[in-house]
Amino acid sequence: MNAPPAGTTLEHLDLELTGMTCAACANRIEKKLNRLDGVTATVNYATEKANVAFDPEVATPETLIATVQSIGYGAAMPAPIGDDRADPALARIADLRRRLTVAVLLGVPVLLLSMIPALQLRGWQWFALVFATPVAAWSAWPFHVTAWKNLRQAEASMDTLVSVGVTAAYGWSLYALLATPAGDLGMTMPMSLIPTRGDSHHLYLEVASTTVALILAGRWFEARSKRRAGSALRALLALGADTANVLQADGSELNRPVSALHVGDRFVVRPGERIATDGVVEDGASAVDMSLVTGESVPVEVAAGDAVTGATINASGRLVVRATRVGADTALAQMARLVEAAQTGKAPVQRLADRVAGVFVPIVIVLAVATLGFWFARTGSLAQAMAPAVAVLIIACPCALGLATPTALLVGTGRGAQMGILIKGPEVLESTRRVDTIVLDKTGTVTTGVMDVVRVHPLHGTASDLHRLAAAVELSSEHPIAAAIVRGARHEGIEIPIATDFLALAGVGARATVEGRLVEVGRAAADEVPADAGLLTVVAVRADGQLQGTIAVADTVKPTSAAAIARLRGLGLRPVLLTGDNEATARTVAAEVGIDPDDVLAGVLPEQKVAEVQRLQAAGRVVAMVGDGVNDAAALAQADLGIAMGTGTDVAIEASDLTLVRADLHAAADAIELSRRTLAVIKGNLFWAFAYNVAAIPLAMSWLLSPVVASAAMAFSSVFVVSNSLRLRRFHTLTDAAR
Repeated sequence: MNAPPAGTTLEHLDLELTGMTCAACANRIEKKLNRLDGVTATVNYATEKANVAFDPEVATPETLIATVQSIGYGAAMPAPIGDDRADPALARIADLRRRLTVAVLLGVPVLLLSMIPALQLRGWQWFALVFATPVAAWSAWPFHVTAWKNLRQAEASMDTLVSVGVTAAYGWSLYALLATPAGDLGMTMPMSLIPTRGDSHHLYLEVASTTVALILAGRWFEARSKRRAGSALRALLALGADTANVLQADGSELNRPVSALHVGDRFVVRPGERIATDGVVEDGASAVDMSLVTGESVPVEVAAGDAVTGATINASGRLVVRATRVGADTALAQMARLVEAAQTGKAPVQRLADRVAGVFVPIVIVLAVATLGFWFARTGSLAQAMAPAVAVLIIACPCALGLATPTALLVGTGRGAQMGILIKGPEVLESTRRVDTIVLDKTGTVTTGVMDVVRVHPLHGTASDLHRLAAAVELSSEHPIAAAIVRGARHEGIEIPIATDFLALAGVGARATVEGRLVEVGRAAADEVPADAGLLTVVAVRADGQLQGTIAVADTVKPTSAAAIARLRGLGLRPVLLTGDNEATARTVAAEVGIDPDDVLAGVLPEQKVAEVQRLQAAGRVVAMVGDGVNDAAALAQADLGIAMGTGTDVAIEASDLTLVRADLHAAADAIELSRRTLAVIKGNLFWAFAYNVAAIPLAMSWLLSPVVASAAMAFSSVFVVSNSLRLRRFHTLTDAAR
């Protein structure tokens, strides 16, 4: 690597890559880029991007793109934020689906004809050739292309072995049909388990067809998982408003796309609408729901002169806002860049099958050639020597290797979906094994994220009477605290009377006439708050100017959080509470759920959440993060394992590795247990897939294993892998059993 000299001013670029089929491809591109002067590159196979730092004095973006293209891969400049450029991942998934469909439709008849003598009608082998040819050529074309790229670079990958195995099986079958009695119309192919020397007309068309179909099925599933993992930025940008009501000089309003806004434009935001972009309130007062951006459950009161953030929701009054930041400068766009930067980092896990293939594939090819040479020297017949050589290639064909991860992942994720757990890919499983610290966002994760009435304190009459008066006034208000009071009254079965002459008092509360009395509900003065109110939000209720009592609301802790956190400790994880709330509130919640005071991180802004995760990682911790808001998205992407509550925002879900459909921390413990079990099955699959090959290759080289038996052994290894994976369907947890 020719790294830039110290003190050099570097430029950074994320190249979008195409054409990678395995982790070995990513390593090849990374090595090639790092050989350039003044360039340091990291290639992420999962996101299909290259994060490049380069010295503009000695390298240019055009040079970087040309370098990637020189070894057979595609590279392009990144699309601007919000660009609707066609997603290459979708095109790849569609291409894999087409090739897989052809391989299955044409490969199944070949398999049946070859393996069941009773179906071998006169000339059956020529029908099999017609069906197998499109599979071995067109369906397997991506493997052949990658194998050629590998050959040009004097390297090998799993694709090399697939290509060589398919080509050898198909090539020998074609030779046998054209040059040996295998082409006779009356020929049948018995299922002999004992190799017969001199049997030179055996066909292996079913091997070529089945191998391609099985490997393509695994690649298609893998590509779909990768596509979902890369959707965070699209989900994040979708949170923003599409249009804004811009004030004109004559006082009229013009509805314009947000993309057409300029700094200094004044726009109107009505109750329930999203604020179009970052700005400052010039007129009006309201409560703004910041939960999507800051994660805070209590709306923030704003008035003239206060700053507001784009994509937040105006909960009550009418606002006139002057835009101060637009486009790529907004807080939403900056958060998108945080997510992208966290996702583009180098994945810590490498695929075991691809690592081993770099050594295994060349060895197998050398052994096959050596077998061919040895038996040709012994028998003097190339036709006879081909049988053991083909057997070596077939027994080494990586069907089971290709299925080891996708099948376990398919069954594990299916079982997880039944339990409300969504796992996005094999890299996730490796992370769950190593995680030792779990960072929990407070709002919406440990707590409900919704304001509820927790205390009604009457000074006159009963609690129901006080709640009844307050709910009558708040029924006409859109404020979240008002909604909590009304919801609480209905939950208690209180009949809410009709109020008249309702008036919202911006930043203070509301008032209305209820049964002939002027009732006001609003912010309690300091001397009106009960001494034991603690950290609750307290509103005062007055009738005809006289204080009737107070009502306290709060974001309450979920009833299952404490037990779930105890389970996480039992899995060897250290829980850490992370929140934007003040420290007093955070410590109170932590004490209630059993988190140590030293493991509370309070008053943390969205961009600081990423820094806190990085700080824990720098201290040697392997970090899982659980969250549900936009403010958690970048931290979820930065963490070694991101876990999103499915009740949260789409961006948090897309930026995570695991998604919990149930808004229950017990599901996080379930997810980690299931993921660890799935990882163990994958490793078992990989071991046995290699074990079959290692044990059978010497038999094939000794001509003690016929190509037919080699095909059967290869098929059996695949069946074993699938059967082992299916055991995950019986996975149960404590919460699963309880349901």
